[in-house]
Amino acid sequence: MADTVQYKNQKELFGHPVGLYILFFTEMWERFSYYGMRAILVLYLVAETVSDNAGLGWSNDEALELYGWYTMFVYVASIPGGWIADKFLGQKKSVLWGGILLVAGHGILSIEEMWAFYTGLGLIVAGVGMLKPNISTMVGGLYKKGDIRRDKGFTIFYIGINVGAFLSSIIVGYVGEKYGWHYGFGLAAIGMALGLLQYVLGQKHLKYVGNNTNTSENEEEKAAMNRPLNKKEKDRIVVLFISFIMVIVFWGAFEQAGGLMNIYAAEKTDRMLFGWQVPASWFQSLNAMFIIIFGTIVAGYWAKRKLKGKVSTSLFKMCVGLIIMGAGFFFMTGAAAQYNIEGASAMYWLVAAYLFHTIGELCLSPVALSYITKLAPLKYASLMMGVYFAMTGLGNKVAGLLGESASDLGEYTVFTGIAVFCVAFGLLVLIFRKKLEKLTHGAEDNEREMLEQEQYELADEDINKPL
Repeated sequence: MADTVQYKNQKELFGHPVGLYILFFTEMWERFSYYGMRAILVLYLVAETVSDNAGLGWSNDEALELYGWYTMFVYVASIPGGWIADKFLGQKKSVLWGGILLVAGHGILSIEEMWAFYTGLGLIVAGVGMLKPNISTMVGGLYKKGDIRRDKGFTIFYIGINVGAFLSSIIVGYVGEKYGWHYGFGLAAIGMALGLLQYVLGQKHLKYVGNNTNTSENEEEKAAMNRPLNKKEKDRIVVLFISFIMVIVFWGAFEQAGGLMNIYAAEKTDRMLFGWQVPASWFQSLNAMFIIIFGTIVAGYWAKRKLKGKVSTSLFKMCVGLIIMGAGFFFMTGAAAQYNIEGASAMYWLVAAYLFHTIGELCLSPVALSYITKLAPLKYASLMMGVYFAMTGLGNKVAGLLGESASDLGEYTVFTGIAVFCVAFGLLVLIFRKKLEKLTHGAEDNEREMLEQEQYELADEDINKPL
């Protein structure tokens, strides 16, 4: 963290620190590599061993089981990754080492050997664990306490994530399906190498953020690192952990995208469009495309709502996000019903489901990232971000288990059950929202006043401009 003078010395671009855009592009390329690999992983596992583009020939259940374990460990590794940053390296160096491990992991995956397959997955787990929690914490560190631009900064950062995800689903997905799975894995490695290169070249814009706080010369930081937690900090941690339960539920449902919904698109969806078959992996790009389109619109809506004095706290947004995302699975219920009658379901069911999932994600995920940087004690900043991503990982494991259950229960039952549970759980947390927010001790109380001071316009055309 930096003191007030250091914040003032930061160069800005479009109203935000230049460092934000360095982190934006680093995360963009990291997500390009990760989501590109994710888009083809399950398809590679279930592809026949004797086909023109041979895979491993696993069953759907076997593929979904590995997918669940792998995506869980990718995010659970954020806990040791955050701890290493807090205790030893600092966030900046941890991101660097994470990027190096990711380049190596994706590169090794391009080798057509089983030892390379498992080694590559292991290196990616370690790399994401080092990079993911720490780069997100660095975004929060670019803004001083109470800076209203923080939420908008995370929205911009989140768009960067999804630019990478959109490009990778289209490019890596197409190369993997049409030319060879291992060419797709290799392309993911090239993308991560580009991200690592621009991160190294942009270090001058990250001078005051992500440093090892154990060696900090800032007396306030030293004091915060050495003293025990006070009651306010403990209460805020309680709220964070309760919000993490919502995170598990959300991602347990949402991550059907890379597993069950991915297989459903490949096997049970009529993908013919004007005589051409749409690659199954391309549906993975819809979420990212919708985030790019609606990211600033959703953020603007919440800013406008806050200015009007209506409820727009982080917990409220997260509850609304969970409910909207859950409702999106009712479209998959419709898809399964159509398949049971006609033997194939239309593509518009998937498009509608991904649209609702995206709006829900925009209300919950970037808000949760920002919320952690508001509530987490300084000495545990990266660790708490790591716990958040670990909860995301547990959600991924839940997603894999739910996907596997479709072989016994059927897609109609699984999709409908997910929808009902998510909507009900979101409503339940809403009931207790006010009591939980008292435990934050006013962490968000002054945000409306700061918005008014910055004189944000309420006109619709201004609300829809990029933040």
